[in-house]
Amino acid sequence: MENSNNNFLVPVAILIAGALIVWGIISNDGSNSNNNNDDGTATTTSMKPVSADDHILGSPDADLVIVEYSDLECPFCKNFHFTTKKIMDEYGKTGKVALVFRHFPLDQLHSQARGEAIATECAAKLGGNEKFWEYMDELFTVTPSNNGLDLKQLPVIAEKVGLDTEEFMTCLNDPAMAQKVEDQFQDGISAGARGTPYSLILDKDGGKTVINGAQPYEVVKQMIDSLLVR
Repeated sequence: MENSNNNFLVPVAILIAGALIVWGIISNDGSNSNNNNDDGTATTTSMKPVSADDHILGSPDADLVIVEYSDLECPFCKNFHFTTKKIMDEYGKTGKVALVFRHFPLDQLHSQARGEAIATECAAKLGGNEKFWEYMDELFTVTPSNNGLDLKQLPVIAEKVGLDTEEFMTCLNDPAMAQKVEDQFQDGISAGARGTPYSLILDKDGGKTVINGAQPYEVVKQMIDSLLVR
């Protein structure tokens, strides 16, 4: 009887452990926006290097590159998106800072986020990097967050930014677009993301500084200014 009980408890323990891991990933949806590591240094070195395959705003040769992992239906991500755009308005034109966007959809919290991420990838496929950023800017503008966007708006946004809506709708079912989103999500896990938004500032010496959560503009600006004078 004891062996039988043990055989039953082992798979139960495995299930509980798995559930705790999933909870750990989704439970911090940016709600604690000030949970940086004590020294602000990333605890991982396994993130995918920035490449031409990334969605880059600004110069790839910038002194600092912000890599942002984000969920398109996360309200904190929406706020932080406009923070990073403001940062780029100040630092991007001078080549000091570039921004890279990578998808990190939290499916358990925002079931629509992955589909919206695929839509932005279709914008990139059909219109290039410029249309990717235009589409995402418009999506973040119109969504009320927390699965509040009517998905019928996806082709409407595509038309608004100048994409062929028929090609766009076909693209939404392209498995390659879904795989791009999944690859970015898995990279986010490797990079240390456990909630959204989660960002890393990369410097030319190989350093990585964490921006954990939706930090306000003033905080991000101070971090950037400190790194630029090193």
